[in-house]
Amino acid sequence: MTDRDVHLPVAAQPTIDSIVDYAQTAEDGGYDCAWLPETWGRDGVTVLTAMAERTESIDIGSSILNTYSRSPALLGQTAATLQEVSEGRFRLGLGPSGPVVVENWHGVEYGNPLRRTRETVEIVRQVLSGETVDYDGDDFDLSGFRLRCEPPETPPPIEVTGMGPKAVELAGRFADGWHGIMLTPEGTNDRLEDIERGAELGDRDPDDIQITTGVTCCALDDPEEARRLTRQHIGFYVGGMGTFYRDALERQGYDEATEIYDSWQDGDREHALELVEENILDDLCAAGDPETAREKLERYEAVDGLDAIAVSFPRGASEEQVRQTMEAVAPDA
Repeated sequence: MTDRDVHLPVAAQPTIDSIVDYAQTAEDGGYDCAWLPETWGRDGVTVLTAMAERTESIDIGSSILNTYSRSPALLGQTAATLQEVSEGRFRLGLGPSGPVVVENWHGVEYGNPLRRTRETVEIVRQVLSGETVDYDGDDFDLSGFRLRCEPPETPPPIEVTGMGPKAVELAGRFADGWHGIMLTPEGTNDRLEDIERGAELGDRDPDDIQITTGVTCCALDDPEEARRLTRQHIGFYVGGMGTFYRDALERQGYDEATEIYDSWQDGDREHALELVEENILDDLCAAGDPETAREKLERYEAVDGLDAIAVSFPRGASEEQVRQTMEAVAPDA
């Protein structure tokens, strides 16, 4: 049976309490994991701590902590601490993000993201083991660090993001899980082949790797408003958040992704949104009235090898629209 997770929204949330309340609502609705992205505004770790302390059974995960703004040793400390606070419910989501975020926001040079992700995963594992960290890599050369507290009895899984075939293959070789985004059910199948190839290279069983696909959902009594919000969300990510999302759409056969990106970059956002046509919304998202949204999610549940669907929300959705959607597509709905 496919798990159903939730990606909590962070944009324009008035308080930490409001985000924690989403996590509590997700727990009450039967969701399996509440993932919190770290973008801008509040840092993710502080809010994850509050979520862990004020929930009881739902898993708590970072989605994602990027591998440039925190060192691998600090990420290992953070994972150990959140595993303790949550009493074993934490899942560490890592990813390299992209140059728009890493270079413009953090002032750090964006190097080889695949190599950095692999080395970070390996170092974090050493930290979580409780042994002294000795690591000789291309990006990191570390020695002498060791946790000065008991390591977690059960280390939290380390799950990575990645959109291109090589990034997904890396997850299959080294990580405990992989998170996909901006994927149709058919596109998810293609990436599962990358996971299997990576698992074979790493002499691993692909069934041991937790596969999660994020799906943008908006289930409202006003279906046109749901689709408007979702269209704006897709346009923003394809057009304004670097080239990764554009490339992900192109790999799945949507040639208009380049024109969406170019129009957005040229400042013609109205035209960019016009190019996000109905077929893109239907293929990539679960948007419309509650019944339609639930039916769209069922297409992902039919993907063999997919372990979890992570329900996410349009960036422009109000608190009430997020709650209505979360309740409409909850496992216990």
